[in-house]
Amino acid sequence: MPRRPSPSAAHIPPRRGSLRRSHGILAVAAAVVLLAGCTAPAPGIDPGSEDAQGATETAAPLDFALAIHGGAGALPDDLSEERKQGYLDDLSKALQHGRDRLAEGAPSLDVVQEVVRILEDSPLFNAGKGAVFTHEGRNELDAAIMDGRDLNCGSVAGVTTIKNPVDLARAVMEESRHVFFTGAGAEQFAAEQGIETVEPEYFFVQSRYDSLQRALERESAAGAEDEKRGTVGAVALDRDGNLAAATSTGGLTNKRFGRVGDVPVIGAGTYANNATVAVSCTGIGEQFIRNNIAHDVSALVEYKGLSVEAAAQEAIGKLDPGDGGLIAVGRTGEIALIFNSASMLRGAADSNGRFEVAIWGSP
Repeated sequence: MPRRPSPSAAHIPPRRGSLRRSHGILAVAAAVVLLAGCTAPAPGIDPGSEDAQGATETAAPLDFALAIHGGAGALPDDLSEERKQGYLDDLSKALQHGRDRLAEGAPSLDVVQEVVRILEDSPLFNAGKGAVFTHEGRNELDAAIMDGRDLNCGSVAGVTTIKNPVDLARAVMEESRHVFFTGAGAEQFAAEQGIETVEPEYFFVQSRYDSLQRALERESAAGAEDEKRGTVGAVALDRDGNLAAATSTGGLTNKRFGRVGDVPVIGAGTYANNATVAVSCTGIGEQFIRNNIAHDVSALVEYKGLSVEAAAQEAIGKLDPGDGGLIAVGRTGEIALIFNSASMLRGAADSNGRFEVAIWGSP
């Protein structure tokens, strides 16, 4: 398996006059590491500090790893058994597909797109088919995808006729010289690329429409906040050591005036970098944008030397309780599933045999 890059690797060629001296320094450094026989904290971290305890540890890299989510929020503990099983079945279906594809050697970029497409096709999640309604009674969808190999990415926002917005996001990434298309422009580009479209009625789900009516009633009575939030997302590490992330959402129930959340904002709701981590976020988008949460996880791994788990915990710790959560996969296959809300629909699988889906419980 190819060696994966160090989080702080700088690909700068040495000056000719210093090449021999550099080789000597590297040999001494290698000897020190071998003699130490254990993992040291990241540079700049006090070995006795709490940060050192969360610093990235050297471990045998996994061949592949995958994490998925279906949105964070406050699903009630007394959720009907039928509804609960529906969530778990659809999460398992998506996770199984992604795990099998990674085991076959499929690229992480293809896998996260395919997994998110499966979740978009389910009416249970707030993305694609199950997207929530805006204040005007429309369904406006956002999505993003990012390739950790070269930081290439694509985003779309406010589309109303695209069956699978994640497919359009990838087309933006690969078939245009731009990163982000919105509204009518995004849909015109979709038509040029042959992306599958549907009539707006395709997105009508009665339970989502009922949620809008309740939100409108409360708003009229007491100015209540938007009711529903959530996204679907996937992050993956493939057998070649490449990371990728994809996220898709219908936004907030009763959202106003062309509102766009964090999902299509690269670095806020979606991020992937082979040197560090792949991240997909879910929750109150405005808070994830303000705190640049997805990229923050990467920065904490790269510059503070934290493990993926510790970095995700610190990033989510910047948010108010109940704001949401994230999933992350690191460059050696470490998985983090972190949230500060009552629930987060989620799943994880890897080459060591891990396979799990959950709704409530500890992050």
